[in-house]
Amino acid sequence: MCMRYDLELIRKELDTLPNYNKQLYLQGYSKDMNPEEGADSGYDVDESEHTYDVPLFDIPYINKIISENNLVRTRLMKMKSKTCYLWHADKTKRLHIPVYTHAHCFLLIDQDRIHLPADGTAYIVDTTKNHTALNCSKKDRIHIVGAFKLYMI
Repeated sequence: MCMRYDLELIRKELDTLPNYNKQLYLQGYSKDMNPEEGADSGYDVDESEHTYDVPLFDIPYINKIISENNLVRTRLMKMKSKTCYLWHADKTKRLHIPVYTHAHCFLLIDQDRIHLPADGTAYIVDTTKNHTALNCSKKDRIHIVGAFKLYMI
């Protein structure tokens, strides 16, 4: 299943959001939640991520995408140049919408190396398998990443 969205409209809405360093929650557990909560702490919220279903910003097009795909704990994730995430597995699959990327940015899922281009395509990624993301470029990689509710996929 291939889903395509208007990347320019997504980028336009994202330009209205506050500056952030690593990640910015687009959905939270309450409207009063700090949208950068936990960005540097690395704490695990997978057991309660289904409670992160409250839209935090007035971004109608992106909020519609989140709603249509039954996503929770959706975040805008910025991966700095020359970085990678810890090797891990999530409780549910994730929807990735690459917003800005480079050919030298990719996911490692088990033994597979996958590049997701920023062309408006939304990708269902099986992050229940061991995986990481790598940015081996000189530019920031930015993805919208939402978790599927446990019963969805």
